Amino acid sequence: MDSSALTARKSIPDIVASADGGEAPLRKSLGPVSITAMGIGAIIGAGIFVLTGTAAAQYAGPALMLSFVLGGIACAFVGLCYAELAALIPVSGSSYTYTYATLGELAAWIIGWDLILEYAMGAATVAVGWSGYVGSLLGGFGLHLPATLTQATGTVVHLADGREARALLNLPAALIVLALTALLVLGTRESSRLNNIMVAVKLAIVLAFILVGAAYVSPAHWQPFLPANTGEFGHFGWSGVLRGAGVVFFAFIGFDAISTAAQEAKSPQRDMPIGILASLAICTLLYVLVAAVLTGLVPYAQLDVADPIAKGVDAMGLPWLSGLIKIGAVAGLTTVILVLLYGQSRIFLTISRDGLLPPAFSRIHPRWRTPWISQIVIGSIVALIAAVLPIGILGEMVSIGTLFAFVMVCGAVLYLRRHAPRMDRPFRAPGVPVVPVLGIGFSLLLMAGLPFDTWLRLVVWMAAGLAIYAFYGRRHSLLRQEGRAAPGR
Repeated sequence: MDSSALTARKSIPDIVASADGGEAPLRKSLGPVSITAMGIGAIIGAGIFVLTGTAAAQYAGPALMLSFVLGGIACAFVGLCYAELAALIPVSGSSYTYTYATLGELAAWIIGWDLILEYAMGAATVAVGWSGYVGSLLGGFGLHLPATLTQATGTVVHLADGREARALLNLPAALIVLALTALLVLGTRESSRLNNIMVAVKLAIVLAFILVGAAYVSPAHWQPFLPANTGEFGHFGWSGVLRGAGVVFFAFIGFDAISTAAQEAKSPQRDMPIGILASLAICTLLYVLVAAVLTGLVPYAQLDVADPIAKGVDAMGLPWLSGLIKIGAVAGLTTVILVLLYGQSRIFLTISRDGLLPPAFSRIHPRWRTPWISQIVIGSIVALIAAVLPIGILGEMVSIGTLFAFVMVCGAVLYLRRHAPRMDRPFRAPGVPVVPVLGIGFSLLLMAGLPFDTWLRLVVWMAAGLAIYAFYGRRHSLLRQEGRAAPGR
């Protein structure tokens, strides 16, 4: 691999000019309140509904509250770096775009390949959680799905006659992914009105759980608050808090999506940092309260399920509230899967247009006007993953992929401050280099709390990505072929 891979990059002015030079520039209509609301909508979702139970039962116990605080602090430092890049490069892109403009093509490919992992595993994780909530909801009406068709392949399940068996696959998880993939191929997309409604529904669910559940909390369930370590790193004790933070970090990953709204912000230099930090603060507080109520309703050892909030609601003994919250959770998780599948195909589209992936992934259907090939490929793979893998493995893969992306974003800020110190920055992250270094440090700390197997999977994934880049991407890169600052889009 030649050294030009480390230096080939798109220029920031060309990226911004390309984004502004379309047929209809995006309207700058978002203020700090709108961006904050968008952030809350993006952050609250799968993590709080799906992974809180696993983290409490296996790693942190009631001290899961501290895990959420640690995750929120890490996101705050990274969020300031995102805000600087979002204001500096105000386009509807992602950390892939930022990295291409700052650290070069090779780093951009690495972050793009990492984002593919994050979005694919994220959609699969949410689909498994969706399956759990649907099963719980149907169970309330006396309809029980076969246990062997609602769990990861090989999971030991208990049959109605008392016998044990091994699950074949999680069929509902696979079916919801395939159904939403079909909708996306046909061009179905969320309207802003529907998104606002779903944000309101998700917030109502979380607030109802906190306010009503607080009256049913048993403080005895919080004892011990920090369960003693079992002798194995990451299983309770302070190392369990760290492991728990790494797992529930999934609950925070939506905040980086706020940066894609920079091009539509009225005043990016003011609105973006306010929106990012305010949404983080609000969501962290809500997460801590949810963790407190959940572990106060159900002994933490019993929360290792795909639908922990549903289990907590059932413990209250309020059937009317249970049904409402489960319906709302199913609806909210459905939109999260839809957004992740949509985002995954657009990442493929962007990378393919840069020549780093085959052109088939950027092929648009003449009638439906969607990247149909990439959408079908992605949907099929995600459905298979959701059908066979357990939620714990999926959640850890999403977290380590996200944290790795955060390290790259913080590194991009450090690089630009050193190599382009006079560049006009509408928003400057305070305390540089301390803030990005702390962002990198906290991200690496949370990554260190994840198990060795998760690290090994990340290494294998990245090795495969580098092989694809070496044998295909580097040779077909439009930036190299055209020999100019930015490929035509």
